[in-house]
Amino acid sequence: MSRHDDFHVLHRQGCFVIPNPWDAGSARMMAALGAKALATSSAAHAFTLGRPDLGGVSRDEALAHAEMIVAATPLPVSGDFENGFADDPDGVAETVRLAAEAGLSGISVEDTVMVPGNPAYEADLAVERIRAGAAAARALGRPSSSVRGRMG
Repeated sequence: MSRHDDFHVLHRQGCFVIPNPWDAGSARMMAALGAKALATSSAAHAFTLGRPDLGGVSRDEALAHAEMIVAATPLPVSGDFENGFADDPDGVAETVRLAAEAGLSGISVEDTVMVPGNPAYEADLAVERIRAGAAAARALGRPSSSVRGRMG
């Protein structure tokens, strides 16, 4: 069974703890302590670089960081990808595809604009962004129980 299948099973079973490693060493430590899955943290990653969380890391940097966490253990890894590093639906879909190429088993995409105050996207645009991201995820042919949008 693949790490992506394992992630699907965890979601089907209900709630589970998903710790946030900040580097390969902490990922290995969390796996050794019994974690069943891991998730990147935009804040932890940005802070290790001495930057702010809000927009402090580029998509390319987040992808490289995710690849490093994925390579550290055989566990499924979900990525904290802020607003999908895009305001438009096509950009969110591209981020989903790139995240899959990096080996992530899932990602979270927030419904807030990455500017001070974090205003929410207008409802129609928020829905289109989630639809585009979910469609891109489903097109990967992986288990899709964890493909969900979050509003608010």
